[in-house]
Amino acid sequence: MRRPVLLLVLPLLSMVGCAATGADPAVGPTASTNRAFDERATAVAAAWRPGPAWHDGYVPLQGPTVLTGDPRFTPHTETAFRAGWYRAQVAIPPTRVGAEIRFPDGRLTLPLVSAAEAYRQLDQGDPLPCPGRPKRPGRPTPGGPTVEPGPNGWATSPTETACLPLTVTGVTLGAVPVRTSRGEAQVPAWLFTVEELAAPVAQLAVAPTAVTPVPSAPPPTQPLPDGLVGAQDLAAVDGARLTVRLGVNACDTGITPLVSERPDVVIVGGAVTRSTGVCTAVLKLEPVTVTLAAPLGARPVLDVFSGTPLSIAPR
Repeated sequence: MRRPVLLLVLPLLSMVGCAATGADPAVGPTASTNRAFDERATAVAAAWRPGPAWHDGYVPLQGPTVLTGDPRFTPHTETAFRAGWYRAQVAIPPTRVGAEIRFPDGRLTLPLVSAAEAYRQLDQGDPLPCPGRPKRPGRPTPGGPTVEPGPNGWATSPTETACLPLTVTGVTLGAVPVRTSRGEAQVPAWLFTVEELAAPVAQLAVAPTAVTPVPSAPPPTQPLPDGLVGAQDLAAVDGARLTVRLGVNACDTGITPLVSERPDVVIVGGAVTRSTGVCTAVLKLEPVTVTLAAPLGARPVLDVFSGTPLSIAPR
């Protein structure tokens, strides 16, 4: 789930610049900008041709690590969560099981990874040693991940918690809501109880061989017209309300979401006013909110720049 933002950013850096447009940030996009967006959205919608798995398989539209509630992060625990720093204080079962995904339109039985395999996906390594923290981890637990000494064995003053991992104290098999190509589904997940967080961390349990990658439509051959920007991901979906993060320049103003709603797809992007002065070409992710005429349901949300379905940002 973690940290591939740079890969998303690189194709967009060539889009940002300092040319002025005729848009007035006080009144929003010009008629020509809206027309350019509509033409681009029509081309994106026409190119969208997903395969059969989109309708009868499992195509997740968000990352494999999900918070099951408000974790009540501190700056230190959020850093550890985003980086994937964990230590286990319980034996984590290596047994594999099977379970079903419950979609709005049916059910699908798929193989799952074991809790131990899910933990290995969740745990992305160790933070650098800090004063009072051992430089070497403890001995591995048979059949499970590396288990390090408990918090009573280490100094855990506020100045040291910034470089400590999250402590896993339990694991159970459950299910969490996940946005998929077939709408919001209840997907089996291993729920890891974390001592420092107020809500369990879920790692989706579907075996990688049973996951169908998100398809991509051929992007329009023409470059994105100046004054239009693409979307990076979905920050949230709540019925007909979408929060989208646009990729804009640090000096852009008049940032306005644009949406084209169709029966089978929704295309999103944005309009901006470019700076006329010198501006460093640094990508900024700007959240914007749009309200559709009808709940999103199972419709994919496509980026007007690339034609690719947007996934929910890691949380």
